[in-house]
Amino acid sequence: MVENEFGSLLKQLREQNGMSINQLAEAAGISNSQISRMENGVRGVPKAPTIRKLAEALNTSYEELMTAAGYLEGAIDLNASVAEQSPEWATPKDRRDFKKMLEEDDELMFDGIPLDQEDRQRVKDVLTGLFWEAKQMNKRKKNNNGTPDGK
Repeated sequence: MVENEFGSLLKQLREQNGMSINQLAEAAGISNSQISRMENGVRGVPKAPTIRKLAEALNTSYEELMTAAGYLEGAIDLNASVAEQSPEWATPKDRRDFKKMLEEDDELMFDGIPLDQEDRQRVKDVLTGLFWEAKQMNKRKKNNNGTPDGK
């Protein structure tokens, strides 16, 4: 059950940070009774803005909490994904830049609601195409003019 998984993780993270329920409540701007209900599985999974507050207060990954809450599917193996989606001409630096871009967009949302896995993948596919197209255009400019900006 997602509520129990989320509540257990929340309690574990709170305890790892050496925080009481009251301390977490104050740091996150959430009532202590609400946190207690989440940890005990009495309250349903909180909404994304509440999860963000908890992640910041616990100094933990927002994506990890969103996954435990059932909003996101398991993490994608970025190393495999980058290798599979890289054109033949891509250098290790190009792949590193691409991986960094994918890691930075871990919070794909629309109107504050996380996108489901299918929509996230569609957005990433479009970004992947645009990224490699831009990289290739930049390399052509460098090769044709000897400088990055064509001067």
